[in-house]
Amino acid sequence: MILTTSSTIPGHAITEVKGLVKGSTIRARHVGKDIIAGLRTVIGGEIKEYTEMMAESREEAQQRMIERAEEMGANAITDIRFTTSMVMSNTSEILAYGTAVVTVRS
Repeated sequence: MILTTSSTIPGHAITEVKGLVKGSTIRARHVGKDIIAGLRTVIGGEIKEYTEMMAESREEAQQRMIERAEEMGANAITDIRFTTSMVMSNTSEILAYGTAVVTVRS
């Protein structure tokens, strides 16, 4: 699967647009990680526990998006974007979305 944030893929021609694909995940903060994060806010620095959690969430959302594109018969996704939003207190949704397409080498 070819993934790109642009609308074109160098060396490929888009022969078919399958449509919008998306994948998402909703994550809740972990009490143990919150305690460590709270301590880090006092002394400063990166809150690695949250950085790791968000990276895992992005990967999961991206993988779900890829699975949807494969189900549609696409071999690439263009115009990929990520967004996040708060669903309720202490939870966030990560959404990955793009355009599923079929490409051939040009």
